[in-house]
Amino acid sequence: MGTTVRQAARVTVRLFLAAAMTFGLYLFITVLLITATATLAVVGAWMLPETVLLIGRIAGAKRQMVAAWTGREIPEAYQLLTGTARERVRAAVRDPGTATDLRWLIAQYVYGWLFVLAVPLWPLGLLVDGVGCGLLHRRAVVLPLIGRLADLDARWSEALLKPSPKARLAVRVEELARTRAGAIAAHGAELRRIERDLHDGTQARLVSLSMRIGLAKRAYDRDPEAAREMLDDAQDLAEEALAELRHVVRGIHPPILTDRGLVGAVRALAAGSGLDVAVRVDGLEDPGVRAPAAVEAAAYFVVAEALTNAAKHSGSTRASVRLERLRTGLRTVVRDEGLGGADETAGSGLLGMRRRVAALDATFAVSSPAGGPTVIEVELPCVW
Repeated sequence: MGTTVRQAARVTVRLFLAAAMTFGLYLFITVLLITATATLAVVGAWMLPETVLLIGRIAGAKRQMVAAWTGREIPEAYQLLTGTARERVRAAVRDPGTATDLRWLIAQYVYGWLFVLAVPLWPLGLLVDGVGCGLLHRRAVVLPLIGRLADLDARWSEALLKPSPKARLAVRVEELARTRAGAIAAHGAELRRIERDLHDGTQARLVSLSMRIGLAKRAYDRDPEAAREMLDDAQDLAEEALAELRHVVRGIHPPILTDRGLVGAVRALAAGSGLDVAVRVDGLEDPGVRAPAAVEAAAYFVVAEALTNAAKHSGSTRASVRLERLRTGLRTVVRDEGLGGADETAGSGLLGMRRRVAALDATFAVSSPAGGPTVIEVELPCVW
């Protein structure tokens, strides 16, 4: 009986919070009326997006309450309200998430008072269940009805707050537009880097090589020894230019990926990083198991950039890399035991990594609290 009473008390508190939210929503009607009047009068249309955002926050609080009760997250699907005042108003009106929140808001005015039904169940439950459980040793039948009311509130809220397919599609289109812009920016930056490397390195060496060969040809008849030294210098310049070209090619698509696969390439990175790097591989041991070339390249560059950042900024001498084959893709995790505090806006290469993997519809997560450790986790979708 004690367990039943404690459970019913916990459920009653939840229903009371839902009723308190509903009471606040009744007071919120004033804000809705002011916003509607101001929007119809045009001069106050700027209030509409702000009110929509406020309704979204209230709906988000209800989603968290339902998730805490059921253990199931209710996804959100809202379009960004940015731009001029007219664009914000248009986006707020056309956003399917706005209609979803308003539908829930109206229904909450009705079923948000389930707490009122729970109140009379307490004296009846204490009497009936007290006698049934204490004297007759039967199961409680009245107090559990309070839990049924909470389940009913959760089911209705989940059904009303779940975004529609149209809303999910709109958010997905907006997300793809952002990732496409990021991919284009990353591609442009990569092209500029390649052009800069070719111009400042390889091209300069080739020009110097051509000049040395020309001087050697002129000096060959009158000073063969000087011409020979110039040709030796020209050979050194040619070798340096080839090394520069190999470096540029590795930046486009490392040949080691083609020759040794992702596992071998990552182990080579770990060996040459200057850190004590432990590489763990799950599900990729078979040489015949390979992800698509674009996925392997993205994972390789994430590991390369992350290890470079760790060597330069973390202050740690140890790191670890984990490559894991998932049913739906490839997970790459890079961890260092350094100082932490990595910031995407500080030019540490994290933004470039995020843009690169976003082009493949991947997830990118960074955990870097002050004091460490720094963990970079990427999941790249692919079909094996």
